[in-house]
Amino acid sequence: MKHLLFVLLFTLSLTSFSQILDPVKWSTSVEKVSDTEYKLITTANVDIGWHLYSQFVPEGGPIPTTFIYDNSEETFSLEGNTSEGEGHVIDDPIYEMKIKLLEGQSKFVQNIKVSQPIQTVHGFVEFMVCDDTRCLPPAEVELEFILEESSSAVAKTAVIDNAQEKILENNIEDTEKAATNKGLWSIFFIAFLSGFAALLTPCVFPMIPMTVSFFTKQSKTKAAGIKNAIIYGVSIIVIYVLLGTAVTGIFGASALNALATNVWFNIIFFILLVVFATSFLGAFEIVLPNSWANKVDSQADRGGLVGIFFMALALAIVSFSCTGPIVGTLLVESASKGGLAPIVGMFGFSLAIALPFALFAAFPGWLNSLPKSGGWLNTVKVVLGFLELALAFKFLSQADLVLQTHFLEREVFIAIWIAIFGTLAFYLFGKIQLPHDSPLPHISVGRLSLGLIVLSFTIYMIPGLWGAPLNLISAFPPPQEYSESPYGVGFSKLGGGASAATHAELPDGAHLLAPHDIMAFNDYDKGVAYAKKIGKPIMLDFTGWACVNCRRMEQNVWPEPGVLNILKNEVVLISLYVDDKRPLEAGDVVESQLKPGKKLKYIGQKWSELQTIKYKSNSQPFYVIIDHDEENLVEPVAYLPDATEYQKWLEMGVSNFKE
Repeated sequence: MKHLLFVLLFTLSLTSFSQILDPVKWSTSVEKVSDTEYKLITTANVDIGWHLYSQFVPEGGPIPTTFIYDNSEETFSLEGNTSEGEGHVIDDPIYEMKIKLLEGQSKFVQNIKVSQPIQTVHGFVEFMVCDDTRCLPPAEVELEFILEESSSAVAKTAVIDNAQEKILENNIEDTEKAATNKGLWSIFFIAFLSGFAALLTPCVFPMIPMTVSFFTKQSKTKAAGIKNAIIYGVSIIVIYVLLGTAVTGIFGASALNALATNVWFNIIFFILLVVFATSFLGAFEIVLPNSWANKVDSQADRGGLVGIFFMALALAIVSFSCTGPIVGTLLVESASKGGLAPIVGMFGFSLAIALPFALFAAFPGWLNSLPKSGGWLNTVKVVLGFLELALAFKFLSQADLVLQTHFLEREVFIAIWIAIFGTLAFYLFGKIQLPHDSPLPHISVGRLSLGLIVLSFTIYMIPGLWGAPLNLISAFPPPQEYSESPYGVGFSKLGGGASAATHAELPDGAHLLAPHDIMAFNDYDKGVAYAKKIGKPIMLDFTGWACVNCRRMEQNVWPEPGVLNILKNEVVLISLYVDDKRPLEAGDVVESQLKPGKKLKYIGQKWSELQTIKYKSNSQPFYVIIDHDEENLVEPVAYLPDATEYQKWLEMGVSNFKE
């Protein structure tokens, strides 16, 4: 179990999936009233929790829903205004006025009278959609109304032509949902194993027999003992889940994800994890005030449900010196993912802590099977300290990437990890002793096996200093191009094609993205101009220096031969880093459209606002394929680790461009 725990805790920094918010789906239909009269029906299906605003909003209010019908050829006339559903009226506290909201399914009907035979009417709807905490930028959706039955063949042809694209969209949506669920399950599983790791520390493990003794003496019957043990376990879970809920509630589910690219967030947690690691290594102990434990312990004597709950709280406080760093690390990681991750993480952690206490309290005879306390408990604590220290440098690396200081480049990061895990291997082999270690006359088979695993991993990382990709840890170190030698010593460029050019031959503003040797632009205008010049579609890559899932895509999906060939030869890649903290040129500083009155100061703010306004998304990675009129050729996608589906998406975009 210790071996598995090491491997899984080592992969603690899984990232959550980026979400594209699209809470409104529009559809159209036509009802024929007579040979010259029709009803144009537009249906809006709004997701639960979201709402549209009425067409009739008082002046000074939010943006209303507005319909525009194209009658440039004067083939029909509008009969009255567009009608809408009933909705409901609220007293909006922000706008201080009564506003009608439209939720669920809403239908809008416009009567028209045609003056000559026509098959279709085109138009668009402009709208803004909000929930209780946020609003998406105003959006426009094109509408098409097919009036005559004869036009059904045209519609049918369009459906057939788009069938492949619809299948691809469904596959991508299924993959995205699966990735989201997988992310939460991964957090739960890692947190669960982290809870068992906390259980095997000197602060927690010796408390198991003490707790069992208490329930054995206090319970008059075996049934009562089992009942109290279950209540005790549930209380432990409730305490930690409340902690995760508090983190989510204080920061907000969506705001937590934005912290992942914040420089100060990463620096603060680098320092915090170093402190946690130093504590685990034996330099000092992190403890809560004794007065807290005394007050809680006094409440535990009350008996009943309240007393059992305070007993569980006393366990959490007394064991904080060992569980605190693990809980802190889990909260840091899950908070950076946002959503329900902190709650899921704390549930997994507390479940692992609660199960042994509840089971041994219910069945005290099992205690005889437990190993005796001893120096091995401190070994577990030290191993966790080394893992905390290694993880700390991931946060420092993300801050360095965002600031582009090149202080912690790839080779330096890997060298630090080699030093950390190499030292851990020496410790496990008994060559190093730390303050709280017991004398070690010999090492156990389990400790030797774990030491061999760590040593093997250390040796595996060494070629990374000379350019090896290190796919096992691709999400941790900086990307390959962020290094002293992007291609590495003896590391050949991947693939060939149009992008395999020397820097001297590159167009203005372009660079080669190592190690794939993909030509990329970081400037939107220069990239679009070049694409028009050579007649290729444009792929926008909204990314971030501190975006771990972006690195996973670049290092695990992009090198696939089919994908790489398209990126090198079929599209012009424009990578826009939304967390680029370099200041804009004086002439490029403009006022934010999302936050009127504030100036866009950094390059990353410019690209972030472009993504939010034009594509209604603020998460990375986010990929868009557009034509020379800057219109989408295929629906954008976010994190898509399935290389086959990603290649199909690329092929669809290129194919639509050629048509």
